[in-house]
Amino acid sequence: MSAVPDWHIVGEWFDNCSCAVACPCTFGQAPDNNLCEFVLFYYIREGHFETVQLDDLCLARVGYFEGNLWDYEAYVRGGAIIDVRASHAQAEAITEIFSGSVGGWPQEFAKCGGRGRESLGSERGAFSFEIAPNQSRWGVDVPGKVKAWAKALSGPTSAPGEPPRLKNSPGCEVGPGQIVTWGKSTVCKVNAFGFEFSWTVSSSKHCPFDWHGTDSF
Repeated sequence: MSAVPDWHIVGEWFDNCSCAVACPCTFGQAPDNNLCEFVLFYYIREGHFETVQLDDLCLARVGYFEGNLWDYEAYVRGGAIIDVRASHAQAEAITEIFSGSVGGWPQEFAKCGGRGRESLGSERGAFSFEIAPNQSRWGVDVPGKVKAWAKALSGPTSAPGEPPRLKNSPGCEVGPGQIVTWGKSTVCKVNAFGFEFSWTVSSSKHCPFDWHGTDSF
């Protein structure tokens, strides 16, 4: 068996999906109506794949899945948008990591598509995004492809400036031990890979991630 390449990436993730608040996946449940249309955004704050530096690069995934991810029997279909600023070597490294073919959490998460995974390949896109330092809001624009924005949940009993957070979630898309900040979509529009999604009052959440290729689960 060949050795896992030396890679490590640290950053922030958020999603924007068609499920109602709160997202069932985070509690290990099937999505609303057993189907979820999604945008997944990853910002690699710093990282490397062997000698290739991956600092300050973005990736978005769009698509849908059917079934419960955490039963490892979901069917997943979608494509990836890779930062237009990435060099050829960087784009290849990002594709390797997020495909789940070189170990770490992405390899474990890929098992969720046990009933089937259909990749629609990748495209390049120009990203503009914001993640507030206190996670009060987050969002991303990829012109002509994705517009997905959300704000942290708040209500009459929540403390000002303290978004709701969850530890030890039963189903965290970026792996065990991460803190989930709950949000609500303000806008989400997708026109990529043949998908045309649009919703405004659905679930969103933010999590940090810190992955090594040698992580085991």
